[in-house]
Amino acid sequence: MARFLTVEHMEAGTEALNSDAAFQEAMANVDLGLQFTVSGGPDGDAAYYLQISDGTAKLELGELPDFDASVASDYESASAISQGDLNIQMAFMTGKIKVGGNMAKVMMHQGLINEFARVSSGLDLDY
Repeated sequence: MARFLTVEHMEAGTEALNSDAAFQEAMANVDLGLQFTVSGGPDGDAAYYLQISDGTAKLELGELPDFDASVASDYESASAISQGDLNIQMAFMTGKIKVGGNMAKVMMHQGLINEFARVSSGLDLDY
């Protein structure tokens, strides 16, 4: 079992995203980079990103230089979203996540982001 916000988590997430038929359909013809920042985790703050291009998704720890949008949250909110216990839209509306960057692109790809959350919630992670 991988631990949340580790290299193993990113590898498992990348594999799950690229093998999920509904996510593959949602990411067809999409070029999108999302930068995530999680504060207050057990190992301190963490940064990771989701990059989608050429029909492939990649989750990786670190910073994406030319991201389209950024998502910042605390560890509690990030883990609740990852486990499927907190809806992304509700998290945004209640201020549990802060989104910056190209909001039009985020809204345009809301279905893809929802699919990302669905696939992520199915990962076997230790929190």
